[in-house]
Amino acid sequence: MRSLLSPTGHGRKENQDNFLLIDGRGCAQFLWREQETRLQLTGWPHGHRRLAVLDGMGGHSHGREASEKAVEGLLELPAIAELPQLSNELNLLHRRLYQEFQQAGLETGCTLILLEIPPRSPGLLFHVGDSRVYAIDAHHVQCLTIDHVPATHLALLGLLDSAQWLQQVHAQTSSQISQAFILGSTLGTPNLYADTIDEELYELHDGNLPLFLRGLNDRRSLTLEPDSVYLLASDGLWHLHYPQEFIRRWPMLLAQPHRTLQELLDDLLAELAIIIRQQQCQPDDNCTVILVRKLTRPKDSAGGAS
Repeated sequence: MRSLLSPTGHGRKENQDNFLLIDGRGCAQFLWREQETRLQLTGWPHGHRRLAVLDGMGGHSHGREASEKAVEGLLELPAIAELPQLSNELNLLHRRLYQEFQQAGLETGCTLILLEIPPRSPGLLFHVGDSRVYAIDAHHVQCLTIDHVPATHLALLGLLDSAQWLQQVHAQTSSQISQAFILGSTLGTPNLYADTIDEELYELHDGNLPLFLRGLNDRRSLTLEPDSVYLLASDGLWHLHYPQEFIRRWPMLLAQPHRTLQELLDDLLAELAIIIRQQQCQPDDNCTVILVRKLTRPKDSAGGAS
């Protein structure tokens, strides 16, 4: 796990990203006032893990505070093994923080990628915003989430096809977002230009997604395969002029089971800094990455994260 103010040292002055990593022994790591902090949780079930990446809205004030408050709420949630309960608890947390920020006169929010991993069942995914989860093996990179951005809204309205959506979402960079945790959503409105932001989150699922995006539901079970590395990250990791040039190199950089996740992160972020300079993408964005893979050793069959 790593959260950088700036991959090159020439980016933003405040890290509005955050993360949460609760390991199988209940040790939690996260950022508090931009400093890495550890907390030992009591009563956390052995082998259960929780991973989250959050990106405070940089175009709004108090983005860092929004991501911190969301992490604080996630720390208060007990370990959860069922998807309906996870979805309900996170909806309740969103509504509580929405009211808290609205009453303070603050209109802000954050992305949220959360992966809940019980010890003996598939992972549970909950996604809001434009942070992403990728699965990487020796030959392929697969994005497992759908960005909540205007291009996705257009696709929901039937105004973009698969090729157009891929071009706008995965081949280009944009700072616009159509839904955020704490802030609310415009994804469910019948036209692209909504007058107001709906308080409720708009869940993408097979009942409202176009055919070419079905199966990528925002809230679903996710089985971790032992021959893949899973990457959770904020958009600072691909906020480049030509993001796919970098992403296509991930199998070479990350599909190395003999190396530690920390070593893989070092190489990934070092190459990112080089590409940012080459593509002249400075000032660069906050960048937060968690890598996780399922281990095959009997003593730790639940896997490891970094």
